[in-house]
Amino acid sequence: MESRAKARYIRVSPFKARQVADLVRGKDTREAMGILKYTNKKAAPLISKVVQAAIANAEHNFDMDSDRLYVSEIMIDEGPTIRRMKPRAYGRADIMRHRTSHITVVLREREVK
Repeated sequence: MESRAKARYIRVSPFKARQVADLVRGKDTREAMGILKYTNKKAAPLISKVVQAAIANAEHNFDMDSDRLYVSEIMIDEGPTIRRMKPRAYGRADIMRHRTSHITVVLREREVK
């Protein structure tokens, strides 16, 4: 049994979001939420919201025990890049690239021993 949650078109670079995602991959949900709470990165609260949504999906839709959940997969995929023009010297223009991410979190229950 697994529970999923997705957030799409999030305005954070996938490279920067993957740094935070690597911290919580494989951790229990309580430990993951604690790590995300004290991580000083822009992507941390965004990933935290997706993990909370996956926990809520697990409890509400699948009657899973929230104490036994862990982050089995967390994927940060690249979304569309928003391009803007910025004027530069001598009448030239630079392209400013605002990258977006798609965040997917999959939670599973640990086996009882």
